[in-house]
Amino acid sequence: MTTCVNDKIQNIQQEKPKNNANLEAKMELIAAIISGILIIIAWILGKNDFEQPSVIMYIIAFIIGGFAKAKEGIEETIANKELNVEMLMVFAAIGSGLIGYWAEGAILIFIFAISGAMETFTLNKSHQEISALMEMQPEEAWLIQEDGTEVKVATSSLQVGSKLLVKPGERIPVDGAIIHGTTSIDMSAINGESVPVTKEIGDDLFAGTVNMSGAIQMEMTKPSEDSLFQKIITMVQNAQSEKSPSQQFIERFEGTYVKIVVASTILMALVPHYTLGWTWTESLYRAIVLLVVASPCALMASIMPATLAAISNGAKRGVLFKGGVHLEHLATLDVVAFDKTGTLTTGKPVVTDFIVRDGLQKEDVLALLAGIESQSNHPLAVAITKYAEERNIAYSRSLEIEDVPGHGLRAYSKNEEIFVGNPRFIGENHVANFQNNVAEQLASEGKTVIFMKDEQGIMAAAALKDTLRQEAIDAIQALKQLGIETVMLTGDNERTAEVIAKEAGVDRYVAECLPETKVEQIKAMMQNGKQVGMIGDGINDAPALATATSGIAMGEGTDVALETADVVLMKNDLTKIPYTIQLSEKMNRIVKQNVFFSVSVIAILIISNFLQVVDLPLGVIGHEGSTILVILNGLRMLNPIK
Repeated sequence: MTTCVNDKIQNIQQEKPKNNANLEAKMELIAAIISGILIIIAWILGKNDFEQPSVIMYIIAFIIGGFAKAKEGIEETIANKELNVEMLMVFAAIGSGLIGYWAEGAILIFIFAISGAMETFTLNKSHQEISALMEMQPEEAWLIQEDGTEVKVATSSLQVGSKLLVKPGERIPVDGAIIHGTTSIDMSAINGESVPVTKEIGDDLFAGTVNMSGAIQMEMTKPSEDSLFQKIITMVQNAQSEKSPSQQFIERFEGTYVKIVVASTILMALVPHYTLGWTWTESLYRAIVLLVVASPCALMASIMPATLAAISNGAKRGVLFKGGVHLEHLATLDVVAFDKTGTLTTGKPVVTDFIVRDGLQKEDVLALLAGIESQSNHPLAVAITKYAEERNIAYSRSLEIEDVPGHGLRAYSKNEEIFVGNPRFIGENHVANFQNNVAEQLASEGKTVIFMKDEQGIMAAAALKDTLRQEAIDAIQALKQLGIETVMLTGDNERTAEVIAKEAGVDRYVAECLPETKVEQIKAMMQNGKQVGMIGDGINDAPALATATSGIAMGEGTDVALETADVVLMKNDLTKIPYTIQLSEKMNRIVKQNVFFSVSVIAILIISNFLQVVDLPLGVIGHEGSTILVILNGLRMLNPIK
C-alpha cells in the first residue's frame, strides 16, 4: 500500500515536526468520526422517507471522510502516472453511489478513513525515537566573543574553532573539546549509559550530551552536520527510508496488481451479466465489491510498519541499522567474525613487561619508544605512552614517523632508522634471539609484544595485556545457542590469539591478520555458502566490514568503521548482537505472518464475492480490518525481545 504507508514516511523524513504529524493523525480521525456521524444521520433520514436529505448527508460524509485519501491518491497518480490503492477505493465509493448504494459507499469511505488515521498514528509511533533524538539537538549556544563576553547565537551559525560557554544543566551544542574547566557529562544520549563521565581539559565532548555540574568552555572541532549526534540521526533517518528487499518486491508488484484488479473489475461488471443472467445493478455491485476486496492494502502494509518498528526498537537499545535490508540480512547469518582489539577486548591494554637489550638504559629506551608511539593513536601505542608518563619519563614528539599499516611504525632518529611493530615487521629471527626468546613466554601468557629495533638488533620489547570484555563471553555463548559459528580474526600473534580465543570461547580463530587477510577469510567463508557478519572498530576493519554480509561497528570505533558498517552498536555492548539477530528473526516471522494472512483474506473475500455471500459493507470490513491487523501485528516489533 505505497501511498497508504510510504507517503507518511516521506513526510516524517522531510523533518515534519512531531506535533504536526500527531495533528495530522488527529485530523484524519476527527474527519472519520464526523463522517460516521453523518452516515448515521443519513440512515435515520432514509428510514423516515427523507430520501433527498439522506443522499445529501451521504454525499457530505463522502467528501469529509474521503478527502484526505482521495487527495493522496490523486496526487500519487499524477506524480507516478499510475493507479494506486487509494484510487481503487475512490472508484469503489463513487461507483456505489452511482448505482444507488449510498450507504454502502459511505461506510466504505468511513472505514477507509478510520484505517488511514490508524496508519498515520501507528507510523508516527514507530518514529518516536528519531523525533526524540531530534528534540535533543540544541538550537542555540553561548558564543564567547573576542572581548570575552558571551552572546547567544544559533547553533547553525557556528564555525569550527568557535569558543563556547556551556553552563550547568545545558546540552553540549556541538562536537568539540574542553579548553577550560572540569565537569561531569551525562552521555546517555550517545551511549545509553546512565553514569555521568568526568571530562577535563582536552577531553572530547559530543553534541546532545548534558553538562551536569561545572561551567566549561569548549572549542568546536567539527561542523554541526558532521557531529556524532547528527550522524546517529542521519543513520536512523536513512534506515527508515531505505526499504528491505521484501518491501521493494511488494512495491514493484503493486503497480501490476492494481492493473489486474481494474481489468478484473471491468470483466466482473460485464461477463456475469451476459453469461450468468445477472442484472446490470447486480453485476456492477459485485464489480465494486471486487474492487474493494481485491485491493492489496493489507499486503502493502505487511512489511514497512514491522520494519520501522524494529528499527525503532533497535535505536532505543543503542543499535542503529542503516536500512531495512541490513536488518533483514541479520537473520540469515551463519557465522559472526570478531576483531579482537576494541571489540572482544576493551581496546585499552596496559604494559605488563618492558625488557631492554643488555647495555642500554631502560629509561632512555622507554623515552625513545614513547616518543615514537606518541604520534600514533593505536591503543597499544597509547598504552606505551601512558606507561612512560606514569613513570615521569620525558619524551620528544619531534621524531619523523612513517606509518606502515598492519605492521607498525618506521622512525628516524639521529640519522638512524628505528622500527617499532610486531615480530613479522621486526624479523622473526631477531625476535627469537632476543633475551632467550622471552617473547615466546610472554605470548604464551596471552600478552601482545611490541618490539623496537635499530641497526644492531632489537632494542626493547614491551608486553601488553588487553582485558576481555565480560559481555563478549556472554555474547559468544548466546550466538552459539542460536546455532551461529563464531570466529576471531586478529592481527595478534598465534600465542596471544590462542589465549584470547580460549578465554572468549570462540569456535576458531585466525591470527596475524592484515586488513586484506580479514577480507580473504570472509570471502572464503562466503564462497562456501555462508552468510557472514563482521564486527570491528578500527580503520583496518573497514574493508572486512564492507565485504561481509552484515558489517557491525562498535560505536566507539573510528569514523571510517562507522561509515562502512551496516549496523552500529552505540553502547559497545556485544550482547546486543544476539538481540539484533533475534530482532531480525522475529521481524521476518511477523512479515511472513502478515503476507500469508493478507493474501488469504484477499483470496477468501474474492471467492466469497463470486459466490455472492459477501456484501459491500462486509467486504470493506474484511479488507480494512485485515490492513489494520497487519499494521498492529507489525507494531509488536516495538516490544523488547524476550
